[in-house]
Amino acid sequence: MNRGRAARARAGAALLLCGALLAGCGLKSGSPMVDDVRPGTVGRGRPLKGAQLTVTSKEFTEQLVLGAVMGIAFQAAGASVQDRTGIQGSIGAREAVKSGDADAMYEYTGTAWITYLGNNEPIADPHGQWVAVRDADKANGVTWLPPARLDNTYALAVNPATEKKYGVKSLSQAAELARRDPGAVTLCVESEFASRQDGLPGMQRKYGMDIPASDVRKMDGGIVYTELSSGRSCAFGEVFTTDGRIKALDLTVLDDDKDFFPNYNVAPEINSATLEKYPAIPEVLAPITAKLDNALARELNAKVAVQGQDPHTVALEWMLSEGFVKD
Repeated sequence: MNRGRAARARAGAALLLCGALLAGCGLKSGSPMVDDVRPGTVGRGRPLKGAQLTVTSKEFTEQLVLGAVMGIAFQAAGASVQDRTGIQGSIGAREAVKSGDADAMYEYTGTAWITYLGNNEPIADPHGQWVAVRDADKANGVTWLPPARLDNTYALAVNPATEKKYGVKSLSQAAELARRDPGAVTLCVESEFASRQDGLPGMQRKYGMDIPASDVRKMDGGIVYTELSSGRSCAFGEVFTTDGRIKALDLTVLDDDKDFFPNYNVAPEINSATLEKYPAIPEVLAPITAKLDNALARELNAKVAVQGQDPHTVALEWMLSEGFVKD
């Protein structure tokens, strides 16, 4: 996910490029969704019958699953759905919804507040963050529906051996360990996290940590998980809270007990003109959004990232298992 200052540094140029050449942002591709589904607990009465809707998403696992979930729900409610999920980066998918080239996607409140709307400081209260984004984005022709509990934000995690050795459950306890036993808190992080103010520097200030640069190992995000699991390079590692590898590798996420990391709650982001034309969209998506939380996201993400399953298949099987749709 593109977040914060690093993303904003590229956002202006990307926005111009997307506006001038939509195909260059990946918006030219797409194909019809052809799931043979009918209403379950969503889509009863087929309130979107006759609608032609385009669903989009970013390219990473969680977004691909959520994009498929949204498209399947719209189909069950009677719509014909064009699949334009998997757009590289945040800006392209966002601009598609904003411009009307796409109608809807699941997006993150923190990404919108910091990356798209240009704010420097996140809002600590999750609901307050969503309200601020909802109100600010009205002027952009974008409507935000109520958010899920799913919060894909930063965190630190430990493997079972480290948890057993130190008994650390929270970032405050990790900070105390660093003060009590210098060198015990070794970190594996992505390079961006190491320099972001909503990453390592800000976290250290908030929790009173002073981790020497020699104890911070920078690496690709995927390698962080393998190194953290093995304990070879670090005792603590940067993770995203809904990543399927957390469960697969038996990692424990430390409690952000001082609420430092921004809220990245997922919520439906709808083109306002589309919503005016099809006012049944909120009732179709509401029960699905209400089910989304971090535990579920980790489970579904792991089926793709760890087990190698197809994201659309994972989404459809979950929708069927919940009774949202019937085949």
